[in-house]
Amino acid sequence: MNETVTTQDTDLDEGPLPRIYEIGYHIVPIVKEEDIETVVSTIRGSIERSGGTFISEGAPVNIRLSYPMSVHKRGKNVDYDRSYFGWIKFEALPETARVLEDILNRDPEILRSIVFRTIREDTRAHIKTAPLRDIKRTDTLKTVQRTEESAPVSEADINKAIEELTTE
Repeated sequence: MNETVTTQDTDLDEGPLPRIYEIGYHIVPIVKEEDIETVVSTIRGSIERSGGTFISEGAPVNIRLSYPMSVHKRGKNVDYDRSYFGWIKFEALPETARVLEDILNRDPEILRSIVFRTIREDTRAHIKTAPLRDIKRTDTLKTVQRTEESAPVSEADINKAIEELTTE
């Protein structure tokens, strides 16, 4: 994150002003589900120790990745096609955001992460789902067999019908 602090970002007496940031992170899927909260607590603790203020978060959810991500571990590449994705929104100084980015990049339990500047308001897209129809499973479909009764057709009638169709 290459963010330069300009004079409009600072108060001459107090230094840089705090900003709103969001961390998006993928936790490696080999972390046990009961240990996910411990990893997230570590991230939250890093934010608070660095002087940041927690605003909101999205709990990590196990998702299928769009493409496999490779991580170099113990001398070989390991590919993952799933991860636990979560996010945390917080307020902090620009330097704090840079420090947190370094911490996340060095954490072996974090597959990938991003720290970016955002706004305080809720910016998530709200998904509208279509209303569901009620289907009664107790109804049974009855099949009706249709029988067509036809009168015998003479060869003269067939020839007459063919001639009417072909002459116009």
